Formats: sequence, structure tokens, C-alpha cells
Amino acid sequence: MNKAPSFLSLRREWGFAPLCGAVATFSGSSKDPSRPFGGVKRLLILLSLLPIAISTKALPQRGSGEGALTLSLSECIAMARRQSVDAAVALGRLKSAYWQWRSYKADLLPEVSFSATLPSYNKRYTSYQQADGGVSYVRNDYLGLDGSLYVSQKIWPTGGTLSVETSLDFLHQSGTGGGNQFMSMPVALTLSQPIFGVNHLKWSRRLEPLRYREAQADFLSETEQVAMQAINHFFNLLLAKEQVGIARQNLQKAEELYEVAKAKRKMGSISENDVLQFKLNVLKAHSELTTSESECQSCQFALQSFLDVEAEIEPIVPALPQRGSGEGALHLNYDDVLAHALENNAHATTIRLRQLEADYSVARAKANRRDINLYAQLGYTGMADNISGAYRDLLSKEIISVRVSFPILDWGKRKGQRKVAESNREIEQAQLRKKAQEFKQEIFILTERFNNQAEQLRIACEADTIARKRYETNVETFKIGNISTLDLSDATTAKDQARRDRIIELKAYWYYYYQLRSIALWDFEKNCDITEDVERLIEH
Repeated sequence: MNKAPSFLSLRREWGFAPLCGAVATFSGSSKDPSRPFGGVKRLLILLSLLPIAISTKALPQRGSGEGALTLSLSECIAMARRQSVDAAVALGRLKSAYWQWRSYKADLLPEVSFSATLPSYNKRYTSYQQADGGVSYVRNDYLGLDGSLYVSQKIWPTGGTLSVETSLDFLHQSGTGGGNQFMSMPVALTLSQPIFGVNHLKWSRRLEPLRYREAQADFLSETEQVAMQAINHFFNLLLAKEQVGIARQNLQKAEELYEVAKAKRKMGSISENDVLQFKLNVLKAHSELTTSESECQSCQFALQSFLDVEAEIEPIVPALPQRGSGEGALHLNYDDVLAHALENNAHATTIRLRQLEADYSVARAKANRRDINLYAQLGYTGMADNISGAYRDLLSKEIISVRVSFPILDWGKRKGQRKVAESNREIEQAQLRKKAQEFKQEIFILTERFNNQAEQLRIACEADTIARKRYETNVETFKIGNISTLDLSDATTAKDQARRDRIIELKAYWYYYYQLRSIALWDFEKNCDITEDVERLIEH
């Protein structure tokens, strides 16, 4: 396959035929005996074109205005990743997932807590039941203080919680017979353990790492989506600027050909209808220029808003991505792209995560059939009217309880819940298999489109060159001979469309390339992973 021509070489403005060539053409004598004054007519047409040629040379060249920001495609993409709102949203999601991951890891570490009541004062009447069953009201007036310090650790293999606690309570009773009382618990070891229940901690250790990996892959994919949006805005502006250039050149040509038509009309070479058609072409060219300039301003504002910049942007037509070794245009292999996608993309992680979540739902539904919990506490306690006495002559404290709860008759409710969870798991597995097939199919189609797009781009460039040459030939033919206005209009339309198609095909090439990057999370030019330092991103 031939190498596609450089796009920078196609950016040159379309010029007119050299004036010296025109003089040589028009001043030639006519060899047709039936048209003895053909040379004179040509000379008259040449003289009528001299002011136009002089004014054409004096026209200013189109370029960037003062303060314009010249951007290449890679610079535009880099700026979008740093400054666009979509990039900020993607980073916000990553931060949320990061702190959720940090919270999960902290939940597995020992937790030290302190709780206290400082103070609690009560002065009121409360009911009191006597030994004979009678109830009377007594007046209470006391001040209480208490505090406890405990360290707890979750046990992920069993799903239980083990804690060590120490506490001290103080009670001051006012009134007759009142006094101070202290109760201490120097140390107590407590175990809370569910039996035959679902181990939420164990499931979390399997689910949370996958969720965080999925969030990281999603962030990288979203940044590539930002790049694809930047490509859209960038090429929209580039195409709009090309359209403005086309409209200006068409207007200039329309005015030139209108002058030629008027000169030919004076010599009787064309009809008045043809002259009016050329005048109509001038008006149409004016309208198209106004419309294209308005569209260009709209695309300019859209890209400035997306990049959050105020300077006017002047896009540079990008070249094609090359292999890292400089071996020419990039060609991708489906198996390589699929391997990178399965390794890096969130799709594979998502499939595994959804499978585990479905299994987790089934496990919870099965564990809901019964509820058995073990609570055990072993420690020491003491009581006295002073602090030091509360820590002497300690007594043992043992608490053991097993709480059991299970339904005797629930009319199949829990069985139905379990069946629903199992059915949902089967549905999820079927959907995941379908998504896996669609994922592979999408990669195959995109890879084929990308590889074929290079040929489409080469054809568009060649068609642009041919259409431009055909248009220039028709213009010159009209100047020196006869050609229908319909043929000239058709050549103009073909020339304009070919020029636009060249930019459109280039846009499609880059868009396909970044689509594959966003799926595979792989830089095919540098042949390396697309990675980000999460800690650095969170800190900034």
C-alpha cells in the first residue's frame, strides 16, 4: 500500500495559474480560419483579467490572529485531561473509590475507642417495687461519671469481633445515707461471633479489591473518553476553518469568473443567462462565507469552553500515529489488542466482580434461614467507696450467651428469597457471557475499522488532489474556451467535498485510535501501559 501523503503538504492555499502562462495562452494566434479574430478575443479577455490578477496578488494571507493559541492534537488532548470538566468529574469518582478502599483497609485494622459520660446528674422521683409487690415512689439525687477505653479487632476468617476493654464508673449519692461509690473493670475480653451466618468480612476481602481495580480502570477509560471528546471538538474547529478557507476561495473565484463572464458576454461568447448564473454564484458564495464564519466561531467557542481557555485556538492538522521504531503507519493486530484489553480493561474485572456479587447475594439468602450468635466476655471487676479500693479484691466476671433465632413456619418466604437470588445469579451469568461476546466483537470491529481507515484516508487525500486539479482545469478551460456552467458548478462541489472528506477521514482515523486506547488501556505508539499514579492524583 502506498504511503499516504503528508497533510501538511496539502494545507497550501490554492493559487491561480501564473500570469505569464496566461499571457502565453491568450496571445497565441488563432489557427482556426473560421475564427479570424479568436486571438483578439483572447487578448481582450486577458486585458479584462489584469485588474483581478493584480488585486489577487495584493490580498492578505490568512493566518492566526494576535494572541492566538496554536495547538496540536496531542497538546489539545493533554490540556483536556488537565483542565476539562469531564476530567475533573472522572478524578472525583476516582477519589471517591480511593477513600472507600482506604476505609475498607482501615476497617480490618484494630480500632481504639474511648467513651464517657461527663457527667450525668439526676434528681427526680422514680418508681420502686417493694418485696410485697407494692409500688412506691422514691426520690433519687445522684451524680454519675463513667468512662471506658477499648480496643477492638475484626476477625475476617470467622467474621467475629474481639475486643479488650477497661472502664471505671463513679456514683455520688446525695441526701441521707448517701456517699461515693466506684466500680472498676480493669480488663475484660469480649468475643462476638456469628455462627452459621454469612461472613461479610470475608466477602469484603474478595469484593473490595476488585471494586477498586474497576474504579482505576474506569478512570483511565474515562480519561481516554475525554481525549475522544477533545478530538471531536478539535476536528470540528479544524473542519470549520477549512470550510471558511473554502468559502473565501470560492468567493474569490466566483467574482473572478463573473468578471470573465461579463467580458465574454461583450464578445458574444456566452449568453446573458450564463452571466446571471455567475452573478448568482457570487451571491451564493457570499452567503456561504457568512455561514461558515458563524459556524467556525461556534466551534471555536465550544473548544475554548471544553478546554477552559480564553485565547483563540488555531488547530494544527495532525500527522498519523507512527510505530515506536519509526517503521511507518500503525497497524494493529486483533489478538494483541484483545490481550491488552482483557488484562487492563475494567470489563474483565467487572465480570468477575458481578459474579462474586451474585454469589454474595445467594450466600446472604441462604444464611437468612437461621441466626445464631455467640457472645462471651471474661474479665474482672471491683467496687469500693474509693478509687484504690475499687481495684483491690477483684472478682471474676464471666458472661456467655448464645442467641438463636430461626423460623418455624414462614410459608416458604426464605426459600423464595433464596430461589430469587439463585435465579438472579443465573441471569447475571448469562448477561455476563453476552457482554463478553459483545466486548470481543467490539474490539474486532474497531481494530478492522482502524486498519482500514488508513486506506480510506489515502483515498481521500488522492481524491482531494484530483478534484482540485479537475476544478482548476475547468476554470482555465472556461477562461480560454467553452464549458457549461453546470460542469463548472459540479467541479466546484466535488472539490469542496473532497477537501472536507480529507479532514473527516483523518478525524475518523484518530477517533478509532483513541477508542482502541480507551478499551485496551494501551499506548500502541509507545507500546506500553497507560498508567497513572493514583496517590499523586489524589494528593493533587
